[in-house]
Amino acid sequence: QVQLVESGGGLVQPGGSLRLSCAGSGRLFADYSMAWFRQAPGKEREGVGAISATGAVANYHHSVEGRFTISRDNTKNSVYLQMNSLKPEDTAVYYCAASRTTTRAFLRQNSADYWGQGTQVTVSS
Repeated sequence: QVQLVESGGGLVQPGGSLRLSCAGSGRLFADYSMAWFRQAPGKEREGVGAISATGAVANYHHSVEGRFTISRDNTKNSVYLQMNSLKPEDTAVYYCAASRTTTRAFLRQNSADYWGQGTQVTVSS
């Protein structure tokens, strides 16, 4: 069993930065690939970035590549999403998720073994 709790969301101006954090509980955290998904009002949930269990591999949605960076610290059971050069279209509820799958598959699939409760990110002037 893995429980996930996100934090770090908020309101930011276009061009600004935010860092999301996801704290996991459970001794099996390091066994899972981790990902960040987002869902904007009226849109389907989409995978933003995923990182392998060891942190060696990361993949991103094309719309955030070069602006967002996913990382993890297994000693702290945590995964992070550094978001730079934020745009209004990045506004969404961001969810942390865990799955026993590859990072590429994780971004394509719209499912996970475990989900966090979500944190709101609003990019607006």
